[in-house]
Amino acid sequence: MHQNSRRSTDIARAHKMRFGAEVRAETTRFKLWAPRCKSIRLKLKGRRKLLDLLPQGDGWHRLEVPDAGPGTRYKYVLPDGTEIADPASRYQPDNVEDFSEVIDPTAFVWTDTHWVGRPWEEAVIYELHVGTFTPAGTFAAAAQHLDHLAALGITAIQLMPLAEFYGDFNWGYDGVLWFAPSSAYGRPEDMKAFVDAAHQRAMMVFVDVVYNHFGATGNNLPSIAPIFTKAHKSPWGEAINFDGKGASVVRELAIESALYWVTEFNLDGLRFDAVHTIADDSTTHILEILAARVLASRPQRHTHLIVENSENQERWLKRNSGLQPVHYTAQWNDDMHHLLHSAATGENTGYYSDFDNLRSRFDKLGRSLAEGFAYQGEFKKREGMARGEPSNGLPATAFVTYIQDHDQIGNRIMGDRITELASPDAIKALISVYLLSPQIPMLFMGEEWAAKQPFPFFSDVPASLRQITREGRQEQLKQTPEHEDPKKADVSETADPTSPHTFASAKLDWAALRQHEHRDWLNYYRTLIDLRHMEIVPRLVRMEGFSSHHQVLGDNSVLVDWRLGDGSILRLYLNLCSEAQEDVPPIIGRRLWLQGFVDEHRLGPWTVLWTIDVTGA
Repeated sequence: MHQNSRRSTDIARAHKMRFGAEVRAETTRFKLWAPRCKSIRLKLKGRRKLLDLLPQGDGWHRLEVPDAGPGTRYKYVLPDGTEIADPASRYQPDNVEDFSEVIDPTAFVWTDTHWVGRPWEEAVIYELHVGTFTPAGTFAAAAQHLDHLAALGITAIQLMPLAEFYGDFNWGYDGVLWFAPSSAYGRPEDMKAFVDAAHQRAMMVFVDVVYNHFGATGNNLPSIAPIFTKAHKSPWGEAINFDGKGASVVRELAIESALYWVTEFNLDGLRFDAVHTIADDSTTHILEILAARVLASRPQRHTHLIVENSENQERWLKRNSGLQPVHYTAQWNDDMHHLLHSAATGENTGYYSDFDNLRSRFDKLGRSLAEGFAYQGEFKKREGMARGEPSNGLPATAFVTYIQDHDQIGNRIMGDRITELASPDAIKALISVYLLSPQIPMLFMGEEWAAKQPFPFFSDVPASLRQITREGRQEQLKQTPEHEDPKKADVSETADPTSPHTFASAKLDWAALRQHEHRDWLNYYRTLIDLRHMEIVPRLVRMEGFSSHHQVLGDNSVLVDWRLGDGSILRLYLNLCSEAQEDVPPIIGRRLWLQGFVDEHRLGPWTVLWTIDVTGA
């Protein structure tokens, strides 16, 4: 391809933003929404003179500046002399509160010019944290392991949040600049190179975005604009203002951010953090607008939008008459995780207590496997309220299932993985359930070789906030299952989240792959993922809702069947305990996978049997 045609493709990917610094032919346009400021000045690094932005009305300030091209560093200066980074900064080369840098989004030359993504049914997701995925903790270092992921059978990488945060390390959920990938991981071009390299290996890339709160340090928006509202509360204090005075611009800020990530970095989708905490009483909810705008921006591309939603709201996952998502593609299925985890580990306190009753646990597990949500409007004792909406009308592909993720590991007192908590037989049973389920599977980094590194919560904060952060973390951990179990660690034993040593402890040890034990786990995952791609994925296309059933066989056993998109029947015979299950119905269909053992009318301990019947297809 000629350089000119490459360049035109790159320009098409540069999203024209209403906010921030935009490189033009002869100038750079600086634009800031600051309705609480009568005047705004621009400070260019290395230049003495401050430049006055011109008021545009409705709180907007703007200025076209020649000789301020890519690489120029700048700040905005408020009327009281306070200097702030651009809230729409594309890059912070030093830290979240220092100078922003003008970025030319068309400078990177992409090689994936024919990439249009992959259908959702093909997704096998791998969640990773850039800072701990490798010892170096950068985009460039992560790219060196893409061949490992491709060989594993991964088709989609989900990056934990990247928005610039305070300090040197963070899970990512304390971001304060919604447009700037963290400088801790590299420059924007490094992120683009990572995405480009993933696409060359036929892997999609998603990014986790957070529009329910800002981090505690480095967010200057409250001093210049009505970014928060007192009308709603969130777990972090005042909620983001999506429905009050000035909300139209705040809504546009979130929408522009989502469009920016997808367009400028050529992403294949987004994962929206904790949408149940986003309050909006507008006629049209911000989540509806977000989905519509992102999907409309690239009608010829596969774009997948995933939500985390503790309220189990089916409304955001509806399909149209063509079986395509109306708003969001899928939701993380915490119900499934909790049921599988409690069965394998025996943990039954904290939020696992809602799944503790043996008589109902496997009815809920069967329901979650077949229909997605275990709770579809029933009362949850621990939460003291009804939870969920009916989801049996959704296809299985509307749910993302996993046995580990950043929350379920990181929100433990020791940040320990399930391999430290359950027997190998139990873990292999869980793996063979979720990797072959019609729901979309997601692995957490290092899981595929049973990495021994923990993934504790970590967050760099100013010295003045360290003790508060430590105490706050211990209070949060009192809501977790371990706190209520006298046999488990006490919250006071948790690692200091503000310590660099805690961050370092989570970095994967890739040398472990040379050890026999870890290679065996890796081969187990590869075998199951290969089987999924061969036998399950091709049959998921056009899978409908109301197509599954479950039958409880015993306190720890269940039979589930799904009618797949090609009309075939997939069956799961499952026993998740150390004792055999008798009186099992006849085994029907061609055997796909057996973990454990079966004989006539009997399932062995920790046994998973998958069969498929194509006679009705």
